[in-house]
Amino acid sequence: MKTTGDDLNLHKYVSVQKTEVMNLESTTTINNSNSVHKPNSVLETEVINLESATTINSKNTVKKQNKDIQAIVRIVLLLLALTIICSFFVIVNPGQRGVLIKFGEVQPVILGEGIHPVIPMVHTVEKLSVRVQNEDISTEASSKDLQNVYTDVALNWHIIPEKANVIFQHVGNQQAIVHRIVNPAVKEVLKAVMAMYTAEEIITTRGEVKARVDEALTSRLATYNLEIDDISLVNIHFSEQFNHAVEAKQIAEQEAKRAGFLAIKAEQQAKAKVNLAKGEAEGNRLIMETLTPAILQRQAIAKWDGRMPWISTGGSDNTRLFQLELDEIVKAAQKNPKQERVESRSELTSALLKE
Repeated sequence: MKTTGDDLNLHKYVSVQKTEVMNLESTTTINNSNSVHKPNSVLETEVINLESATTINSKNTVKKQNKDIQAIVRIVLLLLALTIICSFFVIVNPGQRGVLIKFGEVQPVILGEGIHPVIPMVHTVEKLSVRVQNEDISTEASSKDLQNVYTDVALNWHIIPEKANVIFQHVGNQQAIVHRIVNPAVKEVLKAVMAMYTAEEIITTRGEVKARVDEALTSRLATYNLEIDDISLVNIHFSEQFNHAVEAKQIAEQEAKRAGFLAIKAEQQAKAKVNLAKGEAEGNRLIMETLTPAILQRQAIAKWDGRMPWISTGGSDNTRLFQLELDEIVKAAQKNPKQERVESRSELTSALLKE
């Protein structure tokens, strides 16, 4: 079907009309929109301002977060830089020695106290303490008379600083030295020394036992480049049966000593009595030998009160009185050589009348 010129013109006319209608509708819509929003212009302005403020705050928050992130990144980078720098140095603290290891090989150089440069990934440093170490060790041994001996030992020791690398190479770190070397050596030496003495000798010669333990342990640990500062036998004790036996023995010895003391005391008292009796007899004998009429007269004169005694004859009239002279009293004493005591004047008179 062919299209003529009139048809084309008609088609163009219709298209133009449609376009005009659409433009008219668009204009009407815009006008209606403007007529609706005109009363709310103030509200729209506030909304726009609020949206602007929110946008500005969001931008500020983002900027602040960015600054914080940048600060954190800078701190991390600084710490990382310090870590990398510090990895080139190692610090050996006071009382320590550093064992330098290069690719797993112990080097002959020993690092002293202070800061030392090293190469990361190439060198590693193992630190060992050379201060005095204390170990408390308890062990059980047997004496020469087969008694169980329980000993508590306090050992002070230290690593020889010049041999720190050799010790680490052959033994290991501090814990390995204690468990592999020190503890077994102390137990072995104590068993060997205790076997040389009886239980009684261990108690009575404790100083000698300690000296032997010290000497043997010093010699044994010196082969491992360890030095002994001091060793103390803190406590030495035995089984309960042995303690009871020792206690019974001590009681028996004390009782025996007490009985001996009592016997000696009785003997000494008997001797003292004999000596006292002998002394009294000897004194009496000497008095008898040295007693003379002159001495008796002198003693009587010394004790005389100046009045001569009067003796009654016993008559009924009691008128016969006579006065004794001093020499007559002496004669009466000589007639009584057995030292018989005159109890009354009548006896003295009788002795005088017997003459």
